[in-house]
Amino acid sequence: MSEWLSRTGLLISKEKLALLSRSHVMVAGLGGVGGYAAEQLCRAGIGTLTLIEGDIVTVSNLNRQIIALRSTVDQKKISVMARRLYDINPYVKLHLIGEYLKEDDFSSVLAGNFDYIVDAIDTLAPKVALLAGSVKQGHRIVSSMGSGGRLDPGKITIADIEDSHHCRFAYMVRKYLHRQGIYRGITVVYSPEPVSKKTIMEVKGEENKRSVVGTISYMPPVFGCYCASVAIRDLINRNN
Repeated sequence: MSEWLSRTGLLISKEKLALLSRSHVMVAGLGGVGGYAAEQLCRAGIGTLTLIEGDIVTVSNLNRQIIALRSTVDQKKISVMARRLYDINPYVKLHLIGEYLKEDDFSSVLAGNFDYIVDAIDTLAPKVALLAGSVKQGHRIVSSMGSGGRLDPGKITIADIEDSHHCRFAYMVRKYLHRQGIYRGITVVYSPEPVSKKTIMEVKGEENKRSVVGTISYMPPVFGCYCASVAIRDLINRNN
């Protein structure tokens, strides 16, 4: 057992640490939620990570994204994340997909062998495509719902998607999944905390966004940590 993972091994056992080292997890989206999820997975000793992200770091990311620094603005998020993860664990195996995937692109990606998938996509159509494809192909998946517009991390909840409530984003995801006959079987991280309309601003001229929601520094990271915890705990507990 590597010295840097000794504390993790002490907590979960050397055997389960070895199991994590053999695991392959996909993280789709490396923004405020996905960036933190990917780092927690790497720090826990996940051996192989497939990362999907087509965006670059912008100044507006500085308030919440782990890869966003003044020195990384205008750089590809996936490249910044890869350098960071290699700096944590030089032996981690990374498969990088540095492009924006549309709905039809996920079928080929999901043909791979994944022990878990973390969905941190914040655009509805590709998110639903990833979730539906994962269910149909039997992948275990945890999905982040909306973290924006909220301030209280104590209200964050882990549940099956059909049991989520008072989250507009989750409502829309459920609506589109129902059209494909999918009602349950997806674990989500969500918050029922009310979102004020004052925190939402419409945007024009952006290909993948119609609006942006105000965010605080700690909420997306906590969502990301919750997502990572679901994947890690499920991986080690299902193999008892």
